[in-house]
Amino acid sequence: MLSTFTLVALSFLGSPILPDSLTPNSPLEEVLKSVATDYTGLKQVDKPTVLTSDQIKPKEPEEKRLICKNCSQNAQKAVSFLQDKGITDKNAIATILGNIQQESMFIPNICEGGTQTSYESCGAGFGLIQFTSSDRYYGLGRHAKSLGLPPESLDAQLSYIVSEPQWKQIEHQMKAPGKSIDSYMNSAYRWIGWGVHGARTSYAYDYAKKLVLS
Repeated sequence: MLSTFTLVALSFLGSPILPDSLTPNSPLEEVLKSVATDYTGLKQVDKPTVLTSDQIKPKEPEEKRLICKNCSQNAQKAVSFLQDKGITDKNAIATILGNIQQESMFIPNICEGGTQTSYESCGAGFGLIQFTSSDRYYGLGRHAKSLGLPPESLDAQLSYIVSEPQWKQIEHQMKAPGKSIDSYMNSAYRWIGWGVHGARTSYAYDYAKKLVLS
């Protein structure tokens, strides 16, 4: 009779069973034991890892953005906000910053004349670009309320600026790159409609020097 081990080994190796040629502890059975031991002791070879197209795709370089060096925190936030809205030209951003600097010095709760107060206490000429006419002033209040933010907040006023119809009329020009500050300033007049030009152009050129890619 063949041992159980021999039968399993023959079956495992896919060999035909020859009862007449095998006896318990025969030389052939010993060979089979040795072969089976060597075979079962082999280590399984891991399958090669197949990389997906996403894994072998070269990493795209990170997009650089403008930052305002040595600027106020509010000016830096405005730079980031404007880029998020698709305005990427340095001169265009500098022009907008120059106008806000002239109108409010980036103080969102400033009232016409320079007093810092609440929105309700001002009445007109309030905020970053001095929202003066009744439709613009009360429009700021309604917009801030819809956002759940106080009208005095920087976030509410930046959001309101780009939602106004006056801004919508010149937005495409501000998004068009490659123009001079003077060209962008002409568009800005139709947006703000200032009575006194002041130093807004000089401020714009100063901001242009501070805007760098990072």
